[in-house]
Amino acid sequence: MVSTYHEEVTASLHNGAVETLIDVGVSEDSIVTISVPGAFEIPLAARRAAESRSFDAIVCLGCLIRGETPHFDYIASAVANGIMMASQETGVPISFGVLTTNTLNEAKARAGSSRQTNKGCEAALAVVRLSKVFRQLTSKRSNGEKG
Repeated sequence: MVSTYHEEVTASLHNGAVETLIDVGVSEDSIVTISVPGAFEIPLAARRAAESRSFDAIVCLGCLIRGETPHFDYIASAVANGIMMASQETGVPISFGVLTTNTLNEAKARAGSSRQTNKGCEAALAVVRLSKVFRQLTSKRSNGEKG
């Protein structure tokens, strides 16, 4: 799930996430990119994608840059809560790769070309790790194990 708003930044986040997923063994054919207009639209689209049961996990990528009004705070809070609720209510691992920065330069730095600086890479790794945790928990439950 990637926002097209601030596309220079989100395209870099997307590239980092895709490269990371491929590096950890996710088949390139199984990676689906769904574009949405802005960060505010990410939670609903992620929820719909999760409800479809067509996806094992979802990486949410976007960019919010603080402006002169409180609009940034409302959108950032709504997006974070919406993504969290989508994951909790559907049971599908969904990661938060939405930058919340003060300036465009900060956003570009967090969408850098290296794995250490690109938050898209971090979001992809987080969802892969959470998916593994979910599989472990499901395996323990189906085997009757406790703890």
